[in-house]
Amino acid sequence: MTMAEPPDPPSPAGPSPASPDAAAQQCIALVDDDRNILTTVSIFLQSEGFATRVYADGETALKALLENPPDLAIFDIKMPRMDGLELLQRLREKSPLPVIFLTSRDEEPDEALGLALGADDYITKPFSQRLLAARIRAILRRTELVRSEPGEPAPAGVPEPIRRGLLEIDPARHRVIWDGKPVSLTVTEFLILESLAMRPGVVKSRNQLMDAAYSDDVFVDDRTIDSHIKRLRRKFRAVDPAFSAIDTLYGAGYSFADG
Repeated sequence: MTMAEPPDPPSPAGPSPASPDAAAQQCIALVDDDRNILTTVSIFLQSEGFATRVYADGETALKALLENPPDLAIFDIKMPRMDGLELLQRLREKSPLPVIFLTSRDEEPDEALGLALGADDYITKPFSQRLLAARIRAILRRTELVRSEPGEPAPAGVPEPIRRGLLEIDPARHRVIWDGKPVSLTVTEFLILESLAMRPGVVKSRNQLMDAAYSDDVFVDDRTIDSHIKRLRRKFRAVDPAFSAIDTLYGAGYSFADG
């Protein structure tokens, strides 16, 4: 018995002309050599109201992303000809386009390198499509706010900046400052740090941090939270080697010390 070929992925040209609001849609570019992922993710994102463009290799994608930038791009890391890391590195030479990486569980060194190169977030395969859509919306919203004028007030309902000792968190613009120096965090890292800093000294369990960073229908294990905490510490220590404000209470969870 032979398996049916997967349907052809949507055209890189963009949304179907049948969509009346195509011009107003935010556009997501997908770069992956797996046709099944291109097809299923593209169809899902279109059902969520996004326009999509798909590319099966990094070389083709790079030219298109620079000539006709989408609102956000999603890169697989492992691709032939030009992998996602090289694609991001070359893109960052000319463009601040928001990028999410799709990674496998055994690619943690690549994740760290990708974030260092300027990726905005990463999601591990197999992944929840709802989580992907939530991360896309969070990054697009953050990007829109960052592009706003510095003195412009935050939209209604957005929390005021949080100040805890040397730490300043601006939820409206997804900005984190430590001792006057900016710290670049992914959306997930930002949400975990914000949860800890909201109540300094209070130990937050891993389950509580999962609830803060992930939607209700997404399961992540304890090691995922631990990995995010390690990356948070690493990023803060890059600007302050003496950073020790995130405490571990073994068996219980983590807390933020603002003293």
